[in-house]
Amino acid sequence: MTRYIQRHSLLTRVTHGVAAIACILLAFTGLFVFVPSLGGGIMGGDFTYAMRMLHRVLAVPFILVPLFAILKSPKGFVHLFKEDIFGKWDKDDVAWAVKFPLYLFAPSKVHMPPQHHVKSAQRLADGALVIFGVFMAVSGMILWLNTGLLPDGSGKVDFAPETVLVAKLVHDIFFFLTVFVGIAHIYLGAGIFQPYRGTIRLMFGDGKVSESDAAYHWGYWANEELALGKNVTEEPDKKGGK
Repeated sequence: MTRYIQRHSLLTRVTHGVAAIACILLAFTGLFVFVPSLGGGIMGGDFTYAMRMLHRVLAVPFILVPLFAILKSPKGFVHLFKEDIFGKWDKDDVAWAVKFPLYLFAPSKVHMPPQHHVKSAQRLADGALVIFGVFMAVSGMILWLNTGLLPDGSGKVDFAPETVLVAKLVHDIFFFLTVFVGIAHIYLGAGIFQPYRGTIRLMFGDGKVSESDAAYHWGYWANEELALGKNVTEEPDKKGGK
């Protein structure tokens, strides 16, 4: 038997899952918007058009599901920004961020200090992804409305040419920034990096982490949760332990 801590709620996992999958598919379909000729010579114009339309469809859950989560759990939203992203750093947070580059190359030789609910460097990455997503959503809606909300052109809003130009520039810049940070996020979050092996279960599984893994990754948070006991359960060992 092993003690497990419930790290992420169902709402958090569903929101993260929808946003993550939509973001990956948006990046793929967005290539056909950014480079219209990309699929024309290989798959034909109809394929490119389908990818451009799918890009719009995927934007709907990417925007609406997080908004639903905010309305469903406003306290969770406040906690996300106040504590998990913009929380005050202590000396261990600073030390963890400083050691992290070396830890990536020699994890077995670097002792990382204990962390709170979200590791210090991860706060920067999470905050960046949220901000990038907001900029892409707003600029994307401007571009969408400028060509018509529906494929037949209905719902079109005539924005000033300067506004459309800025929206395109912002959308493209934050697209590339999101891809760059997103790859690093996947490398760690999906458990490709050995010390994080199995952590994908935290967002794409039951959201529980074993006591030993919690202590290793988030020492302060683990001690707080174990002391409270509210989110702690004792269950048969799970393969991988994460």
